[in-house]
Amino acid sequence: MIDFRIEPAGDAALRVELPARVDEAISARITAMGETVRSRWFDIVKDAVVGYHTLTVYFDPLRIDGRWLEEQLAVIAADTAVPPEVSQGHVEIPVCYGGDLGPDLADVAKAADCSQDEVVHLHTSRDYRVFVVGFVPGFGYMGPVDPRLALPRRRTPRTRVPAGSVALAGGQTGIYPIETPGGWHLIGRTSVRPFDEARAQPVLFRPGDTVRFRSVSRADYDQMSGV
Repeated sequence: MIDFRIEPAGDAALRVELPARVDEAISARITAMGETVRSRWFDIVKDAVVGYHTLTVYFDPLRIDGRWLEEQLAVIAADTAVPPEVSQGHVEIPVCYGGDLGPDLADVAKAADCSQDEVVHLHTSRDYRVFVVGFVPGFGYMGPVDPRLALPRRRTPRTRVPAGSVALAGGQTGIYPIETPGGWHLIGRTSVRPFDEARAQPVLFRPGDTVRFRSVSRADYDQMSGV
């Protein structure tokens, strides 16, 4: 039996909560539940929003009895035979690490008690799961990182983080899609745009996607950035 609870989130939404932790298995189950809800009730449910350990289902209370929906969600949450999540995308991200593009790389290496090259190796040697997308449009919270790179946020956030900055904090990694304040450790930068309103799908990442980072030279980065 999987521990869960279902609570109202206002008068037109229900939230399913699994154990509150950042966990790949829980994330996979929440994502699969979201896909099940969308496919089963695509014509009557407004949206199913995936969180780290939550699924918030928005509905029209004039069309759906909330008590009925709660019962159905309880069945899905308790069903260990829920189909696995639909296969999501895999994205490779080229990153130029260190220097003025990754001003915190040296500090991260010092905290991890390793060289800067080793930090780059650790960051590029695994696939990361996109747990959620939020904070600003297109920011994918990905993880888990190697335990040696699981650092807390910076004590003093920056008032300006350039778009494309690749960063670490709290056992996760991510890419700042736009220029914004931020408190994560900046280790590199990419020319890839996680959010582009001109694209047919403006947001590059979806919960459940896997992401792999690839180290590139400054010359390659400049070329890809059109410098």
